[in-house]
Amino acid sequence: MLYICGTPIGNLEDISLRALRVLRGVDCIAAEDTRHTLKLLNHFGIKTPLTSYHEHNKKDKGPDLVRQLKQGRDIALVTDAGMPCISDPGADLVRLCIEADVRVASVPGPSALTTALALSGMDSRRFAFEGFLPRDNKARRRILAELAAETRAIVLYEAPHHLRDTLSELGAALGNRPAALARELTKAFEEIERAGLCELAARFAEKEPVGEYVIIVEPAGLSCEDTLGMSVREHVEFYVKNGMNEMDAIKRAAKDRGVGKREVYAEVKKE
Repeated sequence: MLYICGTPIGNLEDISLRALRVLRGVDCIAAEDTRHTLKLLNHFGIKTPLTSYHEHNKKDKGPDLVRQLKQGRDIALVTDAGMPCISDPGADLVRLCIEADVRVASVPGPSALTTALALSGMDSRRFAFEGFLPRDNKARRRILAELAAETRAIVLYEAPHHLRDTLSELGAALGNRPAALARELTKAFEEIERAGLCELAARFAEKEPVGEYVIIVEPAGLSCEDTLGMSVREHVEFYVKNGMNEMDAIKRAAKDRGVGKREVYAEVKKE
């Protein structure tokens, strides 16, 4: 069996008892960076052999791991931090296992995505996870244009050496939309910065980004200009057509218009 095994994103105490049992019991651990994972294993006294599996060797290593699984070996798949397969080449290995009729089990663990979203204070009922924006300029511009009209919260990952450019581009495409920037999650110096995208871009033009970042951006709302000539009912229907339930659409329309949600609700329900 292949075990998709979540590991800590910072604080080692976040590893689960089940994850420790699995990591001790499998025949081999396939790791994104064996040196990084070795530190985790040494901390918990785990002696299971390691092998590398990452973006640059997955085409050769993936089929080899599947052959071992077909021969009856148990393998745990881990990343440097968090859940494998989320913006991670582990998804390709899982697909190979499914095609080869190899059993796959998930051992849930910490995730920077859900941790940052919970800390952001934003409505997390619906969100769009983009992972890392593409480096290709054409693809990047297309994604940014799509995000400008996104009515769900947006969650992205970014490395420190790309953060300044990404914040500037997000600000240009989405405007000074409220955002939260999370780093050092679960560690001693965990930090959440909340400000508009343009403000965050200006802030990091003056200071050096350090560590891996999660960017959470508030959903798009309609501007005052957008709502000119639009009835309250049409305003609510706009959000419903974009996937919101009626009550969330009423709350969002009320926020756009600067009125109470009861007022919007009464207008919508009026015969």
